[in-house]
Order: sequence, then structure tokens, then C-alpha cells
Amino acid sequence: MLLRLAAALLLALVLLPARAATTTIELWHAMDGAHGEYLGEIVKRFNASQNEYQVVPVYKGSYDDTVAAATAAHLQGKGPVMVQVYDVATMNMMTAKNLMKPASQVLAEAGEKIPADAFAPVVASYYSDGKGNLAAIPFNTSTPVLFYNKDAFAKAGITAPSLNTWYDVQEALLKLYEAGATRCGITTTWPAWILVENTLAWHNEEFATKNNGFDGANAQLDFNTRLAIRHLSLMTTWVKSRLFTYSGRREEGEAAFTRGDCAMLTASSAVYGDLVRNASFRFGVMPMPYYDDLSPSPHHTAMGGAALWTMAGKKPAEYKAAAKFLAFVSRPETQSFWHQNTGYLPLSAAAWQMTNKTGFYEKYPGTDVAIQQMIGKGGPPGPYSRGVRLGNYAQIRAIIDEEIEDTFALKKPPKLALDEAVRRGNEVLTRFAQGNAAAPAPKPAKRK
Repeated sequence: MLLRLAAALLLALVLLPARAATTTIELWHAMDGAHGEYLGEIVKRFNASQNEYQVVPVYKGSYDDTVAAATAAHLQGKGPVMVQVYDVATMNMMTAKNLMKPASQVLAEAGEKIPADAFAPVVASYYSDGKGNLAAIPFNTSTPVLFYNKDAFAKAGITAPSLNTWYDVQEALLKLYEAGATRCGITTTWPAWILVENTLAWHNEEFATKNNGFDGANAQLDFNTRLAIRHLSLMTTWVKSRLFTYSGRREEGEAAFTRGDCAMLTASSAVYGDLVRNASFRFGVMPMPYYDDLSPSPHHTAMGGAALWTMAGKKPAEYKAAAKFLAFVSRPETQSFWHQNTGYLPLSAAAWQMTNKTGFYEKYPGTDVAIQQMIGKGGPPGPYSRGVRLGNYAQIRAIIDEEIEDTFALKKPPKLALDEAVRRGNEVLTRFAQGNAAAPAPKPAKRK
């Protein structure tokens, strides 16, 4: 009897439909703090939405560290299926054909479709090849805005500040200092991106030839223009007058503003979420100032941020898992969640409308400023509003930062610093163009 029962149970188990094994893949990323927590929540929601695939997010440090780690691992036949890569490395990723597999191909092979309007054209085009195929999936996208300390302004008797132009900002800075309302007037994060790249984009001026690098790897920098010289000269004058405080090349300025040391900050719109959490004062958000004597109205600011790339040489099941996750990330619901909690931009009209219906923008005034800047008043985004896509651009941006630092330290006049930045940066671009034309990307080791 017992033998018959055991046999029956064994037969029943054999006849049960086999459950597909779960495919697990890693996503290497550079999101720390609150941004890392919300990325983790997105991954958690994806994993819970189905039982075939699991994504494991792995924090690898800074953007530079993340790209370097993924590249090194890939050449050893290891590493993640997906990696978050910041915008300045886009050209390098697109030209390294053996390093990545285009997102459009990954999605197509897996039978996953992303609607054509999933991403705003200005965002999609940045991560697309010449034929309009997505090389990567846009994820965290931002643009610079102006934050100001409402409490410090109120102390100076400024209750409804007009900060439309840089001349308006200067007037407010003088009032703040006369009232003793602040120790530091204004500071910035990411100086090369904000003070140079976006100043030119905001006024619809060229940063580099070849359509700011979008039309070829042999572009050359030419941002040492009258506008750039004028803006850096004004900032240097403010440094001398102690109206402007240089805080560092990356996010150090955000910390100074959050502490209440500085009354104003130019920074990524994505700073909003951190300020809500950490600032002990009321703050407001304004569009980036512009020069009204050079342009009757500003044009568009350029985007920054990062995208999700799929690495080459992975298994079909792993690519299918990646395709499912990339499609999930592209949904309006996911975009809206990410936007509302981080300050990064909603990447589609559907995500914006979804957010708008919740009353989010009325509840949190200023969260739509970055969106309006990207839409702009000058018509559709022009060739200089999409951003900069150049080879080895991380090195070039470091050069620009170094020259800006020399200017703020009063070691070089602004024009000489910008001329030197262009000359040195073009040497980097020339080497990149020569290397890209002469040698293919290195092939990774075979997977074991």
C-alpha cells in the first residue's frame, strides 16, 4: 500500500508542469543616497511584477568608477548585463561596438516594444544612432536650475525675487550682503556643465563643431566665444567681490547650499529630492538666468544624467531579462514615480500628464521649472540644445574645470583660460578620432 502511494506521488510530481528557472542579472549603477533607494524600489517593483526574471542592483561608486568597473569586468568575460553610464561617456560607448549591445536590438530580439513617444525627442536623440535607433535607454535625466534660500531672501527683505537675468541675480546678491543675510551669495555644482555648456545651450550657441559632436567623431571644440568669456568674467568678478564662492568640481556646492551657507545654487534639477529631505529652510526653484541683452528670451538648457546600457557577449536569457526590465523602466508609471521622488525629469508627455493629474506640481512649486526649460520658448530644441556628445568627454570636462579653477584663483584671465581649455580639449578629441578610426574596440574574453 505504501509502495503504491509513493509511486503515485512520484508520478504526480513528474506530470506537474515544470516551472521555468529564474534568470538573475545584475545592474551596476552609481546612484547613492535617496536616488539609490528609489532605484532599489523600482527594481523591487519589477521583480515583484513577474517570476521569470530578477534584477539585482549593485552600487559601484561614482559614475567614473561604475563605467571603469564595468569595462574592466567585461574585458575579462565577466561583469553585469546592464550598467548605468553617464552622458559624458555616451560617444565612447557608442563607438566601442564590442563593449555594448544596442538597446533597440536587445528589445527587438526579445519581442519587447517601447512606444515611439516613450521619450521626448530631445532625450531619445541623445542616445540614438544616426538612424534613430536607441543605443541605450534614458533613465535619469536632469537639467540645471537655480535654487534659492527663501529664508535668507526674506531676511534681506526680498519676498518675491526676480532672478530672470544674471543682472537680476547680481542685484539680489548685493541686497543679501548689505542685509547680512548670508556668508556666501551663490555657488554652483558641476561648473563645466553649468557655467559653460549650459550657458551656451541656453542662448542657442555652439559648443563644438559637427553639431556639438552628434555628426561625427572628428568634432572640434569652439566654445571660447564672446558669451562664454563674458559669463566667466562676470563669475570671476563675483569671486573677487565675494559674491560667488567656488565649492568644487562636482556636488560640493549642493552641500554648502543645504547647510545654509549660500543663498543661491545653480545645480541639477535632481537636487530637489535631497533638498526636501535635508534642508532646514524654505527654498525656491527658478529657471537658469540668462543675458537679456544678448537674447530676447532664453532658448533651451541641455540635459545631463545617465542611461541604461546592455553589455555585449551575454546569454539570450539574460538579454530577455534586460529587455523586460528596460521596457518596465520606460513605462509612464515608472517614469512618474522616479520623477516625483528624485527631481529627475519625466521623459515622456504621458509621465508628465500622469504626474500633473496628481496635483504634484501645485503641491511642490518649482518642480516643473526644469521641464519648462527643456520645452523652452524658442521653438523645438535646436542643434545646440541636445547637449554635447564627444569622445573622451570626461577628460575634456576635467580640463575645462581645471581652467575655470585657474580663473577663479586669479591665475589666468577668463579668455586665456577658455582658449587653453579649447586647445587642450581639442588635443584629446584629435587623439580620440585617430584611435577610433585606426583601431577597433578590444574584444572581451570568452564567457566561461
